[in-house]
Amino acid sequence: MRYEVDFLVIGSGIAGLSYALKVAPYGKVCILCKGEAAEGSTRYAQGGIAAVMYDSDSFDKHIQDTLVAGDGICDRSVVEMTIREAPDRIRELVQYGVNFDKSRAGDRFDLHREGGHSEFRILHHKDNTGAEIERGLLEAVYSHPNIEIKEHQFAIDIITQHHLGQRVTKHTPDIECYGVYALDCKTNQIDTYLAKVTLLATGGMGNVYTTTTTPIVSTGDGVAMVHRARGVLADLEFMQFHPTSLYNPAEKPAFLITEAMRGAGAILKDHKGNEFMHKYDKRLSLAPRDIVARAIDNEMKIAGVDHLYLDARGIGKDELINGFPTIYAKCLELGINITKDMIPIRPAAHYQCGGIKVNRDGESSIHHLYAAGECACTGLHGGNRLASNSLLEAVVYAHNAAMSAIERVKSRQLCHQVPDWNAEGMVLNEEMVLITQTKRELQELMWNYVGIVRSDLRLQRAFDRLNLIFRETEDLYNRSVLTEELSELRNLIACAYLIIKMARARRENVGLHYSIDLV
Repeated sequence: MRYEVDFLVIGSGIAGLSYALKVAPYGKVCILCKGEAAEGSTRYAQGGIAAVMYDSDSFDKHIQDTLVAGDGICDRSVVEMTIREAPDRIRELVQYGVNFDKSRAGDRFDLHREGGHSEFRILHHKDNTGAEIERGLLEAVYSHPNIEIKEHQFAIDIITQHHLGQRVTKHTPDIECYGVYALDCKTNQIDTYLAKVTLLATGGMGNVYTTTTTPIVSTGDGVAMVHRARGVLADLEFMQFHPTSLYNPAEKPAFLITEAMRGAGAILKDHKGNEFMHKYDKRLSLAPRDIVARAIDNEMKIAGVDHLYLDARGIGKDELINGFPTIYAKCLELGINITKDMIPIRPAAHYQCGGIKVNRDGESSIHHLYAAGECACTGLHGGNRLASNSLLEAVVYAHNAAMSAIERVKSRQLCHQVPDWNAEGMVLNEEMVLITQTKRELQELMWNYVGIVRSDLRLQRAFDRLNLIFRETEDLYNRSVLTEELSELRNLIACAYLIIKMARARRENVGLHYSIDLV
């Protein structure tokens, strides 16, 4: 099937949905969702969205906190723009129907504080902020007549001049995006979507690692597609590991214990119940995530244990139950009463700070292709994302991309010369074990060799093993009917390659990249 739209959106999180709502008055919008519309990283965001809303805080403080967390390599102009735009974007979310918690008097937002922040500035909805944002935006999108949401549509590749028979390399000037090929997961047919402008809002790549807080759909699809299309990518060595995921090896994704709990007074403790963060940073349990994750990793290795603890018993019982109801209920399911028991925790892959390099309008190096949200690299995060800046970045860059795309679409024509996908000669491969085993091998390789702490030897070993995995998988791809599982595996391999390549090129310990050979 061939489809033609003005605005094509890949992904239905905060970035994709808020962008769609802004461009919808100017043309036909189609949102492709890999799974269910509500399934994505946004709904799992517990803590909230950072913004300066009152005079007790200031833009300068938020800017400085972001620069410090980013370890000095943020793009300052981007930081300033994003943070100064934040209040306007928050007000728009409220207008779309998103509910943030208010003070008891109801006249002000109730604000949390998280690690790396000098002030209370985190807007939230209990401990399920992302789910509330997703709900509000989805309701607004479903009610808009110009927006169509199509679920279970897996974007396979960006359509460029390559598909018109031209040779495209990373040095080719003026690469253009004409839309995407997408796998209809219900019919197993690959459809052609032609668009005047395309937005990638495909989320992160957490599932390149064994343990991650990200949903199973986070397989780096957008980054991998841009890589294959010869677009510019940056900073993928900076993978953020959240310090506190709930230790429950049988569960995937790992359940997140929000940083806001530490902001409310919870304390990290070792396997014997002793505090330890004073050995690593004067900010203790509220130090930036890269520092806290490395500290926990080190303490686990020293003691030879597979988890440590978060002690929230010092927080009032009512505050725990009412302020963190999702966490309270989840832990209770596992027999952990957080008002009486410490919470077993360990780090987990959580957020990619790099991705598809975009300008201030959210446009990538490929013309007419935009990116926003976790898949994009804007320069805001630098070497390490400040807590709760991710939802903010997504909504700010979705806005900027929308404003640019609205102008672009006025003079843009569809490229009708694009051929349909050619699957001639392919056979259905029934050996799913090849894919599942290779995926497991890849995730363990990345966790063991390219994780929180790295070395030259570990990166070299990972690179060598990845080469073999790549060759085996490409051989399978070149003779098989394309499936969602095989496509995800190829994307994860591409992401792993990019992480390793950029980690080997980074010859200094900065932010989330830490090598024992660079100490």
